[in-house]
Amino acid sequence: MEIFLFIVAHWYLSLFAQSFFHHRYSAHQMFTMPKWVEKFFFVFSFVAQGSSYMSPKVYGALHRLHHIHADKEEDPHSPKFSSNFVKLMVKTYHKFAGIQSGEIKVDDAISQNLPDWKWFDKMAGSLIVKILWGLFYVYFYYLFATEWWMYLFIPAHIVMGPIHGTVVNWFAHKIGYTNYKVEDTSKNLMPFDIFMLGEGYHNNHHAQGNKANFARKWYEIDPIYPIIRLMDFVGLIKLNPVAISKG
Repeated sequence: MEIFLFIVAHWYLSLFAQSFFHHRYSAHQMFTMPKWVEKFFFVFSFVAQGSSYMSPKVYGALHRLHHIHADKEEDPHSPKFSSNFVKLMVKTYHKFAGIQSGEIKVDDAISQNLPDWKWFDKMAGSLIVKILWGLFYVYFYYLFATEWWMYLFIPAHIVMGPIHGTVVNWFAHKIGYTNYKVEDTSKNLMPFDIFMLGEGYHNNHHAQGNKANFARKWYEIDPIYPIIRLMDFVGLIKLNPVAISKG
């Protein structure tokens, strides 16, 4: 039971950090937040994502490039230019690493207003910290695993963030349904997106990238959007009016 709960907690906490902080806040600036709240979510993302922690600044730049060049050769993770999802995952990693190291240059307009906490990103993304997270996962399984095959889940913990990204960037361009006609292959993975916390409504998002609620139809539910509205209501964040407008 402990292993099952750990897998579920890691999946959803990591996914929430990526969707709420990296995607909707950093890349799209759907809302603003005070600096202390921003730093809290840097730390939250580090704890939630663990060994697959991603710099919100680099993620934001990479994702903006994806929207600008969707399904074109300049798209950093279009499935049209990778023969399988593993190659796509590797390609995305190299693009991410290139932007982070400065080897891949991005325009100032792309990197504008992205959250930046340099020393923290350097620490959280360092190799030694990733190794320590990996050792923690192994130790946790050593304490609670009751069958040998449970250890097979450890690699998924180590690359949890890239798994989430690949589910959307590969499969949500391959299978699903569309609500909007767009100039790319983005699709909505499923009508009830409980597994990807709204990120599976990829066609909706590509059609209206500035909307904080990724759901559109009455049967579509974006589980993160009510949390965003609650945080806006209590003053932890301030929603951009465009992000909640009907137009």
